[in-house]
Amino acid sequence: MQAKKRYLTLFSAGACLILLFCFGGIQVPLSRRGPGRRDDRSLAGYRPGARWRRLPGSLPPFSPLEEDQNVDPDEHISLKQKRDVSSGIYTGKRCRMESCFDFTLCERNGFKVFVYPQQKGEKMSESYQNILSSIEGSRFYTSDPEQACLFVLSLDTLDRDQLSPQYVHNLKGRIQSLPLWNEGKNHIIFNLYSGTWPNYTEDLGFDIGYAMLAKASISTENFRPNFDVSIPLFSKDHPRTGGERGYLRHNSIPPFRKYMLVFKGKRYLTGIGSDTRNALYHVHNSEDVVLLTTCKHGKDWQKHKDARCDRDNMEYDKYDYREMLYNSTFCLVPRGRRLGSFRFLEALQAACVPVMLSNGWELPFSEIIDWNTAAVIGDERLLLQIPSTVRSIHQDQILSLRQQTQLLWEAYFNSVEKIVRTTLEIIQDRVLHHTSRSNLMWNSLPGGLFTLPQYSTYLGDFPFYYAKLGIKPYPKFTAIIHVVTPLVSLSQPVMKLLVAVAKSQYCAQVIVLWNCDKPLPAKHRWPPTLVPVTVIEGENKVISSRFLPYDTIPTDAVLSLDEDTVLSSTEVDFAFTVWQSFPDRIVGYPARSHFWDSSKERWGYTSKWTNDYSMVLTGAAIYHKYYHYLYTSYLPASLTSMVDQMSNCEDILMNFLVSSVAKLPPIKVTQKKQYKEAMMGQSSRASRWADPDHFAQRQTCMNKFASWFGSMPLVHSQMRLDPVLFKDQVSILRKKYRDIERL
Repeated sequence: MQAKKRYLTLFSAGACLILLFCFGGIQVPLSRRGPGRRDDRSLAGYRPGARWRRLPGSLPPFSPLEEDQNVDPDEHISLKQKRDVSSGIYTGKRCRMESCFDFTLCERNGFKVFVYPQQKGEKMSESYQNILSSIEGSRFYTSDPEQACLFVLSLDTLDRDQLSPQYVHNLKGRIQSLPLWNEGKNHIIFNLYSGTWPNYTEDLGFDIGYAMLAKASISTENFRPNFDVSIPLFSKDHPRTGGERGYLRHNSIPPFRKYMLVFKGKRYLTGIGSDTRNALYHVHNSEDVVLLTTCKHGKDWQKHKDARCDRDNMEYDKYDYREMLYNSTFCLVPRGRRLGSFRFLEALQAACVPVMLSNGWELPFSEIIDWNTAAVIGDERLLLQIPSTVRSIHQDQILSLRQQTQLLWEAYFNSVEKIVRTTLEIIQDRVLHHTSRSNLMWNSLPGGLFTLPQYSTYLGDFPFYYAKLGIKPYPKFTAIIHVVTPLVSLSQPVMKLLVAVAKSQYCAQVIVLWNCDKPLPAKHRWPPTLVPVTVIEGENKVISSRFLPYDTIPTDAVLSLDEDTVLSSTEVDFAFTVWQSFPDRIVGYPARSHFWDSSKERWGYTSKWTNDYSMVLTGAAIYHKYYHYLYTSYLPASLTSMVDQMSNCEDILMNFLVSSVAKLPPIKVTQKKQYKEAMMGQSSRASRWADPDHFAQRQTCMNKFASWFGSMPLVHSQMRLDPVLFKDQVSILRKKYRDIERL
């Protein structure tokens, strides 16, 4: 009897549950939600389906809760849109260099890049023209497709938003008909904007096949590691070359600024990207956290206007964006309609530490840049924790983060040319993996673009890493004396110079570079010395041959000398000891300066003897031999050819190069007025000082060089280094460099 009652009770309860379910009284969950999901959703930054790849960083995790791995990141996209995306971009979704790149094309001529010729009447944006011009001006460019390893379309693929006036139609058929297309193999496609309203997917609208993408706002889900390149979103006004320097001056201690955290931008009332920005008002306090949004954008914003719009717009207009940017410690970089934002580059330039709030964004150049040293990686769903988290970062770490923003901005992001060249260098490192750069090269001064791995993969062979490695340069130098006049007698200045330099305690050997039209003198014509003297003929007798990376230079330091230079052994010794403390700069005697001539609106060159200088001429200067390699391999043939045709300005070009790398002025050592007197007293027609067109040519060179570099890299200085006790009223016996004072 009791058993019957139990069965009846269970049957009745089951029937009730069935009835309740049929009439909607109970809802059965269709997918499991992880613990705390409800709380996450109530936060401002929650977006359904957002998948965030956690990166190790300077911030501790915002929450101990694990993410729900069962959520579909594209659940808001229709099945048709998913099919379009799959058929549009990701035919080669599994592509990697080893599977979708033909390395044999790079074996014959190295890493060369071919740009398709532009067709007549082809529509092209200014930004894409800048990209192509940057490639054509690089050392990788070739006009012969037979020599190319990588191919770039002349069809503008930057803006693939169908609502944009820059959108190029019919790309699919036009690309497929290209004879070199080969299903996209060994091609790279540049893109800034993809998809369109309302979902802004990453569909480019055509099948890229097996081509690589250099894409802004690319998601970690669609990013193909070791194949695609994530680039920053940049505006059409971004400079093509040069670019402005960052705004951090010196060490800026203490590191804190007027504001702790700022943002100013659009608030999207509807559609993708609206959740995070709509919630910023929860954190805004009008004091040290100033997060401002406006509804005023788009033609129909008033149709979607909500109760907060008027108040937000009023608060938005109270603050100047530039003033906020330059006076804040941290800058919030939330996603917009797409994952990337212009705020990213703006924050980097302003030395405002970016706080990334764009879940799933593959950060620009993530393959080479350690963003944990320059940015704070946040989570959109945990917006409310951001202020307390950034306040907890110690001021020493803040200073380090800000300094790194400046390094990265100036090394890779401040011009279209830098962005493009970084992209190409990354791909070259993949192709020539055995000579690829190390992480330290990419993430420390002067950056990967100036540390060419073809020169060496050992950090100690470069002039930049001695302190990091705890080593010193080799304690000897190689002297290179540039000779252009015939050898007539042993009393010529070049003979006296050779003897004086060879007597230096730091001299390892002397190379005489014979750029004279007369035949090489016999060995017995040269004076006897304690160190080896090698006489070599200059390549084609051009002036740039003095800067060739000769294999016969075994030392780190090179002492570059003109044949008519007047130096003593003591002066050479002192200059070398100074250089050992500044191995990344030019150290020497004859100084010159540049200035801006406002009346002619051009750069000017002056040899006036003043306290101010920006160049040390290579007629009597010491520098690291790596700059010979950079001069030969980094600079374009157009500049070196101009120098060789004029037989002038090679010393100015070397100063431009070294200053652009070091971002610092050269070092002037003890004043030598007799150097000027000796030069001006030369009566030989071969002397450049006797040429009336000498200074006019150098003025022209200054402006040609500044145009190629995109800005003026030379830095003024008033520092001069003298020996200890130089000219002090003490016994001459107490002075180490006694002969300098007597000169």
